[in-house]
Amino acid sequence: MDERETKAIIEALLFIWGDPLSIKDISKIVEVEEGKVKEILDHMIDEFNFNRRGLKIICMENNYQLCTRPEHHRWINKLTQEKSTKSLSAAALETLSIIAYKQPITKNEIEVIRGVRCDKALDTLQGKNLIEEKGRLDRTGRPIIYGTTNEFLRYFGLESLEDLPSLKDFKIDEKDIEKGE
Repeated sequence: MDERETKAIIEALLFIWGDPLSIKDISKIVEVEEGKVKEILDHMIDEFNFNRRGLKIICMENNYQLCTRPEHHRWINKLTQEKSTKSLSAAALETLSIIAYKQPITKNEIEVIRGVRCDKALDTLQGKNLIEEKGRLDRTGRPIIYGTTNEFLRYFGLESLEDLPSLKDFKIDEKDIEKGE
């Protein structure tokens, strides 16, 4: 099978599967060595971007997914007449950012940082598949530890957690801290 045919098959796999596919899975299906599959996927990403196609291939921790370009959302939204979905509340965003930067982390640790309970925010974030239970600590009560998901990476356009901005990049004004902002 030539590279052109392999690209077509990979594109079809990404389209039909919908969820991210690992290089290992793609390699096994197309019966091509993982390194070559990565090379083909990188080339496909470049082609899709160069030709400004309506779809693009994104990579999240060596998992690849076919998705629409965010800049086309306005038109896609007209077609789908998207059901109303609430955006994340400030509490959910605060909780999500704590989890993203401090994971793995327990509910109690999140509440100590935020200074308030976070049950509802955790339920919301789990419902949107942005966080998941990563296990339990081996201590009294065996508290659940939370971490982010691949959906979190996809939603925020990140390839990996290393792409999160450094906390040093944020300017925090002492006046805002005193006001509780």
